[in-house]
Amino acid sequence: MIGCEALLRWHPVDDERPVDPARFISVAEETGLIVPIGAWVLKTACAQNVLWQKMGLKRFCVSVNVSSRQFRQDDFVDSIAAVLDETGLDPACLEIELTESMVMHDAEKMIQMLHAIKRLGVQIAVDDFGTGYSSLSYLKRFPVDRLKVDRSFVKDLATNPDDATIVSTIIALGHNLGLKVVAEGVETEAQVEFLRRNGCDELQGYHFGKPMPASRLLSSLAWIRPRGAR
Repeated sequence: MIGCEALLRWHPVDDERPVDPARFISVAEETGLIVPIGAWVLKTACAQNVLWQKMGLKRFCVSVNVSSRQFRQDDFVDSIAAVLDETGLDPACLEIELTESMVMHDAEKMIQMLHAIKRLGVQIAVDDFGTGYSSLSYLKRFPVDRLKVDRSFVKDLATNPDDATIVSTIIALGHNLGLKVVAEGVETEAQVEFLRRNGCDELQGYHFGKPMPASRLLSSLAWIRPRGAR
């Protein structure tokens, strides 16, 4: 295990089923509530990582998704710096995930923001890569560390030649740009073998571990062991 991703779940009442993120995230975006929610998630994830390290877990990176509305806040970079200072987390142990469509919106401004985040020492990943439109002339200027291949391409890559070609091309593109490539949504051994053969750096998905509360992570490490798993 080399890292994990912070996921948000809404449990309205103890005896009710959780509300699916696909339902409440869009509402939070529309109302602006995603900004305080996102700030809470960032602080909680950083504090949890520090706690894990104090409990003896080796240093690793926790990824936190950031919404476009949150990213556009004028004080966003300062808010990251404040959280790192308050929690005491090493910046290298935090990764900010931005979607491909987000970073391509007003790309020149995004480049400045991304460089400011990198100066903090924080890692940056482009999430859902392959689903949006990326200009290679801009992509090579983005100071990002990882490209995350969208799960829609990974799902059938073992049986669909087109998806297999897309995934292998993204892996080659990422490596040629000096980036690590992460495959999302890995669920089968056939997918694992294809990704290994094609040199994918990191794999993430149910094949290695399903979403779980932070309290269960330590006890789950006995079975989350594959090299390059996330």
